[in-house]
Amino acid sequence: MAIFKGAGVAIATPFKDNGEVNYEEFGRLIEFQIENGTDAIIVCGTTGESATMTEEEHMDVIKYCIDKVAKRIPVIAGTGSNCTETAIQLSKLAQEYGADGLLVVTPYYNKATQNGLIAHFTAIANAVDIPIILYNVPSRTGCNILPETAVKLCKENKNIVGIKDATGNISQTTKMMMLAEGCIDLYSGEDDEIVPIMAVGGKGVISVLSNIAPRQTHEICAKCFEGDYETARELQFKAYPLVKALFSEVNPIPVKSALKLIGFNAGSLRLPLTEMEPENVQKLKAEMKKYGLI
Repeated sequence: MAIFKGAGVAIATPFKDNGEVNYEEFGRLIEFQIENGTDAIIVCGTTGESATMTEEEHMDVIKYCIDKVAKRIPVIAGTGSNCTETAIQLSKLAQEYGADGLLVVTPYYNKATQNGLIAHFTAIANAVDIPIILYNVPSRTGCNILPETAVKLCKENKNIVGIKDATGNISQTTKMMMLAEGCIDLYSGEDDEIVPIMAVGGKGVISVLSNIAPRQTHEICAKCFEGDYETARELQFKAYPLVKALFSEVNPIPVKSALKLIGFNAGSLRLPLTEMEPENVQKLKAEMKKYGLI
């Protein structure tokens, strides 16, 4: 059984002016997501700026989210690292705190061969009991999980159950799902590819768009589950210009600006990320108005 089906939000982390995590606003954002039909919360992923958190902060944010959600919907904790031992430590703690699953990114910077990826993910899987979703985002990590590797990991490790596919390569994704024969729970890692991914057997999306449009993103998935791909496609097309605006600068720069536009005190970004360029803010604002968010 999949950890979740539908639209899971890759939730942003609000910060105070002094750079500390704004837990009060984070709690508001969590409640907004639950009230508006988000199917799962993915905490401390790329959108959550986990790359610039200390390990203590990282785990504090995960624990706060798990406690705040209180099992109303699944919470999936981002616990990946380019150091296998660090990923194991973070994953064990997340399991101890009550996470429903883990999102584990491929090693970045030092990268790995396909054999290295198998050893890395297998070591993490052996250290915990809860389900793991692999996170394949070669544009950020410089490391690609090939279809054969993903299938091998899911077939040989009972708790490696799925993959967040942010390759942007639908041909690779199709090949992986053909080889998987049902053993992989596939989630789109790209908000403009929800319908194509679900058409080849996807279970949903791990979404940036859901931060500001949770109900609408959920609806795209719901229509796919109903087999109403015509409506799903129309909803995907409607969201497309807004999605492009949300990725006009590196994520999560635009989505934090978007959260401010709908009334959340998302705060600043941590360096090396900087504030969105004013002209891009105006474009984002225009697309949000067209979409009916402001």
